[in-house]
Amino acid sequence: MTTPSIQRPTTTAFFVQAALSFGLSLVALVIGIVKLPVGAWERSFLALGLVFVVSSAFTLAKCIRDRQEATEVTNRVDKARIDKLLIEQDVFKPGQL
Repeated sequence: MTTPSIQRPTTTAFFVQAALSFGLSLVALVIGIVKLPVGAWERSFLALGLVFVVSSAFTLAKCIRDRQEATEVTNRVDKARIDKLLIEQDVFKPGQL
């Protein structure tokens, strides 16, 4: 039995595009906060909110990825168990059906 190769879910171009769009949006928002005509307290509040949103987005993405990887491993283990049972089962043995 051959093991299936692990397939990358995204292409390099998609990864680069996602990283660039994240970086560009982050820089644009930081510039917007810096140029905003408000006081230091308001600007600090917005910057702190930005830090929390970015860190929580990364945490959420990691949790989703971990859950997906755990599901894939569980599916592989279940498939291996079923394959083992099917191999051990001799359907042509008398009295089996």
